[in-house]
Amino acid sequence: MTSECCSIQLIDGDGTFNVAGIEHFMTKVKLADCGRSYVVVSIIGPQSSGKSTLLNHLFDTNFREMDAFEGRTQTTKGIWMAQCVGIEPCTLVMDLEGTDGRERGEDDTAFEKQSALFALAVSDIVLINMWCHDIGREQAANKPLLKTVFEVMMRLFGPSYKTTLLFVIRDKTKTPLGSLKSSLREDIQKIWDTVPKPETHKETPLSKFFNVEVVALNSYERKEELFKEQVADLRLRFFHSITPDGLAGGRQAVVPASGFSFSAQQIWKVIKENKDLDLPAHKVMVATVRCEEIANEKFASFTANEEWCQLDEAVQSHAVPGFGKKLSSMLGTFLTAYEAEVTFFDEGVRLSKRMLLEKKLLQLTLPAYQSMLGHIRSKTLETFKMEFDIALNKGKDFAMAARGCTESSMAQFDERCADAVIDQANWDSSKTRYKLTRDIDGHIAVVRASKLAELTTLYETKLNDELFGPVGSVLAGVSDDPWTKIRQFLQDKTKAAVSSFSAALSGFEMDKETKDSMLSKLKDYARGVVETKAKEEAGRVLIHMNDKFITSFSYDSDSKPRDWTCWQDINAITKTAESSSLKLLSVLAAIRLEEETDNIEKILFDALIKSKSGGAANKSTTSSDLLASIYWDEVPASKTLITPHRCKLIWKQFGTQTRSTVFQARTAKEACELEKIRKVNLLLSFVRMSWGGVSF
Repeated sequence: MTSECCSIQLIDGDGTFNVAGIEHFMTKVKLADCGRSYVVVSIIGPQSSGKSTLLNHLFDTNFREMDAFEGRTQTTKGIWMAQCVGIEPCTLVMDLEGTDGRERGEDDTAFEKQSALFALAVSDIVLINMWCHDIGREQAANKPLLKTVFEVMMRLFGPSYKTTLLFVIRDKTKTPLGSLKSSLREDIQKIWDTVPKPETHKETPLSKFFNVEVVALNSYERKEELFKEQVADLRLRFFHSITPDGLAGGRQAVVPASGFSFSAQQIWKVIKENKDLDLPAHKVMVATVRCEEIANEKFASFTANEEWCQLDEAVQSHAVPGFGKKLSSMLGTFLTAYEAEVTFFDEGVRLSKRMLLEKKLLQLTLPAYQSMLGHIRSKTLETFKMEFDIALNKGKDFAMAARGCTESSMAQFDERCADAVIDQANWDSSKTRYKLTRDIDGHIAVVRASKLAELTTLYETKLNDELFGPVGSVLAGVSDDPWTKIRQFLQDKTKAAVSSFSAALSGFEMDKETKDSMLSKLKDYARGVVETKAKEEAGRVLIHMNDKFITSFSYDSDSKPRDWTCWQDINAITKTAESSSLKLLSVLAAIRLEEETDNIEKILFDALIKSKSGGAANKSTTSSDLLASIYWDEVPASKTLITPHRCKLIWKQFGTQTRSTVFQARTAKEACELEKIRKVNLLLSFVRMSWGGVSF
């Protein structure tokens, strides 16, 4: 036979399935590439009826044939399979062990039934090889076999599964073929009528289950050339046999070629275990196993795919341009490859397994997608910060800059996320978007707080510069009503600062309550500056009093140094200087930023000056009583800078420090008076001498 033919013993005589052999066979004939475009043909019939010879001539196979010189003995043991040569689509032929063989004995019919059941379960076309002389005979060799075939077909298939039964009449006699066909169909119908049927198919005709075809061949031994011609004509009918008008045109639910090996193994296993063979369920099971195997292969291939590995590695460190398209293309390629391999399996199963494969692939690639979103988020935040700083540096209002940059950045984020979208996934980037929004809002809040702090510091510094020095000068000056001037000065400067500050805050578009609070704090700060300066000056009150006393005591109204002549009234000058110093003490004794009057100056004057000139008794009572309290009447403790008792101590210390100044003045005056007396005496002496000793 032709060397192109490939054959194996599929099931040996003991019923052992050749698993390794069929896998090798499928690989060699490339059966998996055929999809559903393949046909399985089997032949059954009596032993030594020329089945193998017929197949070899019909399909160019190389099955072992009986040697006529050795007698009619069993040639084929078990079930053999071969690939037909030169016929499209791919056609596989199974040569079954003959029935009624003496080698197995009359009672050993189990294997015959099992092999027949297997052939019917896996074949699209079943050749029934029978002798011409058996037609019309009640005890024909094929009658038990046909009854078994019909029972099996009734049990395995419904009317939608139509198997082609091709009856091959061997060693045709002179009886016309039409008569042979008529007799054969009568025999077939009788057998069909005796087969037990379920209620639903009691009246179902044979034609609903089978396509019955009949051919007749002359004797191979007596008319070999005619036999070969007839076989050649029959061979032509197997070309394109799966077309609608072909021999196998009515077949349904074909197991895809890639699942044939597994399907055949499982069918034989069920048959050997004498279990009921449910072919529809079996096809689903085969589809389930094969689709799962193919899905696992594709998943493993994807995980090892170099392009995917490179993309996965790259996205861990940086954003990958075109990430979505690249990954979608990869996933699409592997899913399409899966679909191509499972296209002929049960639709429900293959779609279910595709969903699982897609789910596994998406679970595998999800971390990469999340990394990509993380990079997009970081990049967008970085871009936002840069654009926001630029906008603020150009003098754009804060709120407007924040809003514009946020909208721009979120649009960029959405655009970049769209570039990262995976076509096969329904992943939502909203969580990452929310985190980015939170990051941007957080950065805006930080910058806002910083800018507001800078702005606040700017106006506080300005107020401090405008208030601190002038307030100190007024407090330590010679003004008649310093606190009135300070209040007006504070009001003017605060009003101007608040107005300018309010205008600056408008760019932040803050709520009225927050804005009013900040303006109020600025006002409080201005008051605080004045109060701080007042406290500072109050701490130096003794120095200021001394300076005030010296200025008033030692200089006249024209700010010229006094000449302590005998005509100067030191007591009056001293009292005036002390009064001015005491007034300064009263000014610094309390903070007076509210337009309210107090009697501090009067109390101090009565206690420290008036009592001094009123006598010892008055001094001992009035001074002690007026300055015994630690608070001033009608002045809050928080506004008190120098307590009454402290004023008394300061005045005492002041008196000690100014005593030397007054003493020096008195000394100078006395010297002047002595000089005046001396000069008068000199003048008198001169006159006396001039008048000749006249005494006056």
